Amino acid sequence: MRNKKGLLIAVLILCTLFIIFILVWITRKPTLLTTDTNEYQTFVVDRGQVAIPMEATGIVEPENEVILLSPYSSIIRKINKEPGSRVKKGEVIIELDESVILGEIGQISDQLEVKANSLEKSFLEGQMARIDLDYNVEVKKLRITSIKAQLADEEQLLDVGGISSAKIDETKQNLVLAEKDLEVVLKKNAIRKKQLKTEEDGLNLQIEIQKKQLVDKTEMLDRLRIKAPSDGIILAISGKEGEKVGNDMVLITLSDLTTFKIKGLIDEKFSEFVKTGIPVLVLVDQEKLKGTVGNITPTVADKKIQFNVHLEQSNNPNLIPNQTVNLKVYKSIKDEVLRIPSVNIFKANSEQTIYVLDSGKVVERTVKFGIKGSDFQEIISGLKEGEKVIRTESTLSWMINAKEKKK
Repeated sequence: MRNKKGLLIAVLILCTLFIIFILVWITRKPTLLTTDTNEYQTFVVDRGQVAIPMEATGIVEPENEVILLSPYSSIIRKINKEPGSRVKKGEVIIELDESVILGEIGQISDQLEVKANSLEKSFLEGQMARIDLDYNVEVKKLRITSIKAQLADEEQLLDVGGISSAKIDETKQNLVLAEKDLEVVLKKNAIRKKQLKTEEDGLNLQIEIQKKQLVDKTEMLDRLRIKAPSDGIILAISGKEGEKVGNDMVLITLSDLTTFKIKGLIDEKFSEFVKTGIPVLVLVDQEKLKGTVGNITPTVADKKIQFNVHLEQSNNPNLIPNQTVNLKVYKSIKDEVLRIPSVNIFKANSEQTIYVLDSGKVVERTVKFGIKGSDFQEIISGLKEGEKVIRTESTLSWMINAKEKKK
């Protein structure tokens, strides 16, 4: 009797444990239950880009700015166009005072006339000097010829005893001296002729230099009428009529306003991630424009760093000068990776148990997640392209409904 009672108790305990196991198994392992896909949301695993953005702001600026400088220290005589005006190529924007340049042109012209007279005088004097030098050489040559003739006569007289040998020696000595004298004169004449040519070349060089100065001043006279180098819009003008401006001072900022760039500002805490060439998304009137980071200003102002953004579509009609726009600067990007839409329940760089829809059944899957962007999250392992991932909230809701239906 006691053995039967013990056996009965053991059977009841086993039945109870089996029922508990079945309930737990049904609750935690819904793999044997078919589901209605309309009762929850799913994410399809696909392949593409996952990016982590940093928030920044930007200001739209003209990409093709032209800065016109003052060509000379002068006074603004007249301003023909104001900022915001549209101008055509060659149109005069600012006229500078010409009086100083005109005075310099007059002075150089007078100096050129003086130099031309000096050159003419030097040329005539040189001709006279060359005539004198050549005449002196001819005289020396004639003297040598005369001495040679005298020596020939004396040698004939010596043969008949009509002259002493001492006289012939004296004549020979005179011939040597005359030839030496001619040699010295020829060398001096060559040097003197070179001096005369050098003086003339020097005057010619001075004249050429002043002619170039005159051309430069004449061209400068035209440059004092500052013209638009191309069609465009005047963005800014520095100075007022009657105000003195220095050489190379910025006078006019001009742009054709056909293309634009963005001057970006981002918190200094992100400075290590902002690098030339990384992608940027510009949000303009609900439109997204792609771009890349260009030059970066390393200095910090108001706890922000500055950088330029070059746009792929720099002529977008929604871009307006000085317009403030929002930027997304991507500090981390992975292309052609497995991904699902980014939601709060899935953590970045973690391993989690999720639910996947497989042949109409919900199954558990351990998945390793990678980086998490604002739109998508990377899948490192545990899922394949095309699989459907169920949101955890939807799965729990479905499981409750399934158990109630079963009851």
